[in-house]
Amino acid sequence: MEIEFLGTGTSTGVPQIGCNCKVCKSCNPKDKRLRSSAIIHLDNGHNILIDCGPDFRTQILRAHYGNPDALLVTHSHYDHVGGIDDLRPFCALKPFPVYARKDVLNDIRTRLPYCFVEHTYPGVPTFEMNAINESDFYVDGVKIIPLPIWHYKLLISGFIIDKIAYITDAKYIDDNVISRLKGIPLLVINSLRITEHMSHMSLSETLNAISKIQPGKAYLIHMSHDMGLHEQISKILPANVQLAYDGLILKV
Repeated sequence: MEIEFLGTGTSTGVPQIGCNCKVCKSCNPKDKRLRSSAIIHLDNGHNILIDCGPDFRTQILRAHYGNPDALLVTHSHYDHVGGIDDLRPFCALKPFPVYARKDVLNDIRTRLPYCFVEHTYPGVPTFEMNAINESDFYVDGVKIIPLPIWHYKLLISGFIIDKIAYITDAKYIDDNVISRLKGIPLLVINSLRITEHMSHMSLSETLNAISKIQPGKAYLIHMSHDMGLHEQISKILPANVQLAYDGLILKV
């Protein structure tokens, strides 16, 4: 099993439009961050996409694993669903499977009403909408464990897929979820910036969560330009914690 990071940035991406800070002006490709998304490449050859933001077209064209078979959606904020229309090449033979909380599916239907009318226009993407809750479910024969995560006051979904846990946009993780995550071989988790934020974990908050979970390795995602330069921040992280970057592929 492998995970490919399609994007590791926050909602504005890095560089942020109109910003001339040292991170946004950096020439290091690891400081160039599209909106957060990833592909899990399963041992059976299938690929599960996690989130599909507005950078999806660019991301999938350069991805090593470029043919997703299903989509897991963490929540319906635009930076996580803004590219769903670009899944249309994967809808040619049958509706593309989407798995998300019921409220998220409803939001997607509202955003893309032309995909869900009785008589669709030729060529529009079509989707098989699968509502999930907090019970385990299966995608292409692989068990997915959904995790309730708090994005400020909004309940969103994290996921455990075999040896990988993927959490984005968390501000708070309940103790019972921490217990379920303990010892996971690979933890992917958000960390917006150095200073505190109302709805996303800061670096210190993320490191505190990691210390409780005690994963084999942890990789940080959903970072803004305020996190700092990749090269500098990497030097101050614990040995088992690293900054993820766009295009990184990890075997688990």
